[in-house]
Amino acid sequence: MTAPSDIDGIRAAFQTDLAAVASEPDLQAVRDRYLGRKRGAVAALMKQVAGAPPEARPALGKGANVLKREIEHALDERRKALRMAARPAGAVDVTLPGRAAPFGRRHPLTLIREQVESIFESWGFEILQGPQVEDDYHNFEALNMPPDHPARDMQDTFYLDGSMPGEGAPATLLRTHTSGMQIRYMERHEPPVRIIAPGLVYRRDTPDLTHSPMFMQVEGLMVDEGITMADLKGTLVGFLKAFFDPGTRVMFRPSFFPYTEPSAEVFISCVFCGGGGCAVCKQTGWLEILGCGMVHPAVFEAVGYDAERYTGWAFGLGIDRVALLKYRVEDIRLFYDNDLRLLEQFPH
Repeated sequence: MTAPSDIDGIRAAFQTDLAAVASEPDLQAVRDRYLGRKRGAVAALMKQVAGAPPEARPALGKGANVLKREIEHALDERRKALRMAARPAGAVDVTLPGRAAPFGRRHPLTLIREQVESIFESWGFEILQGPQVEDDYHNFEALNMPPDHPARDMQDTFYLDGSMPGEGAPATLLRTHTSGMQIRYMERHEPPVRIIAPGLVYRRDTPDLTHSPMFMQVEGLMVDEGITMADLKGTLVGFLKAFFDPGTRVMFRPSFFPYTEPSAEVFISCVFCGGGGCAVCKQTGWLEILGCGMVHPAVFEAVGYDAERYTGWAFGLGIDRVALLKYRVEDIRLFYDNDLRLLEQFPH
């Protein structure tokens, strides 16, 4: 008849034998001795349990099963230890599960640009990409900004060849806006025109919370017969409501840009306070979001369009500024620091 002392005796004997194991063959011998199906100590113990009095079988059977699991676990752990000790230093453990490869994520500015492009593309606009190194004519003069125009003071420029406009050889520069693509497109295409031009632009700005010498911009242009300010307003209101929220309120305020007349600055109800007034909107309830206007006749003259026949509108939107509002980021420099703590918060 089996007694608890038999179980304790087998456990003690197993622990002694396991401590003497020095190799995997030794370990296999111990396994056969205790877990062998025919002659193993645990198998013999189970047969003794079957012959025990009925009232004693539950407790003895439970003890025997616990002992079996203990032996199996101890044998597995000892095998792992033996293999670890036998592996050369620095070797790869091929039994370990593989590490999941991290997925890259699109930059938050890319997400904003793609959303803007998606909205305008659904309305039939063509998306343009153009050179970041531009000449003075397409960047300024064709946009009604000759060398002595005061508006150039608003766009402190990176000139690449050391020259300034009017000093002889044509000046080349890092584009200060993507409007040059509008000129290049109109030079090669007759109306109707319906385009947006997203991309990087450059200005001599001192980096701070809201300024960077390199930033992203998207500009839009529509030209055809009978285009009015109402078309401009309807398009931009529809875009801003689609981009931010259907409840977004939009306000147009007269302004000045050399390449549009009339011109306007566009404001939206503050995304932080909903228009109630806060520190971000300086208690006004409004945030400036973009500039726009009707294309100046001088621009049409530069590209050979008949200003008596055609009219058009244009706008410019800073993608970085929109991203600050959309993602509640307080410092524009964070978009260019490549800090994974920020970038990993955005979708794949």
